[in-house]
Amino acid sequence: MLVRLIYCSRAVPAVDAEEMHAILKTARTHNPKHGITGVLCFSDGFFIQVLEGGRVAVNRLYQKIVVDGRHADVTLLGYEEIGERRFAGWSMGQANMARLNPALLLKYSEKASLDPYALSAPAMTALFEELVATAAIMCGT
Repeated sequence: MLVRLIYCSRAVPAVDAEEMHAILKTARTHNPKHGITGVLCFSDGFFIQVLEGGRVAVNRLYQKIVVDGRHADVTLLGYEEIGERRFAGWSMGQANMARLNPALLLKYSEKASLDPYALSAPAMTALFEELVATAAIMCGT
């Protein structure tokens, strides 16, 4: 059974571009072995991630994420059983927030700035889908 999990968190101050590269490298090595796909966004000190895969694999990964010291305030935004993956092409894609049009944020949010704690899981999923559609997801596999 496939599931989709969406969470957000606040990065600790020590997270920089080098640390993001390490996170993505680990995900791209680990995730294919466990059938996990998804997208990671890091912007304005927030992590937002969509994970898709088997229930057991996604749950195990999320348990590790929750205790990872590189972030705090980990909040589950959504968890659902799915019939198919929306982000199957990425062992872990990275959202390029520099390419994000502020009008797109206004489509799903109260403000033109990203506050994942204020978005619903369906809105966050739709935002990620639009990022995929506009080629704002990079470093896919």
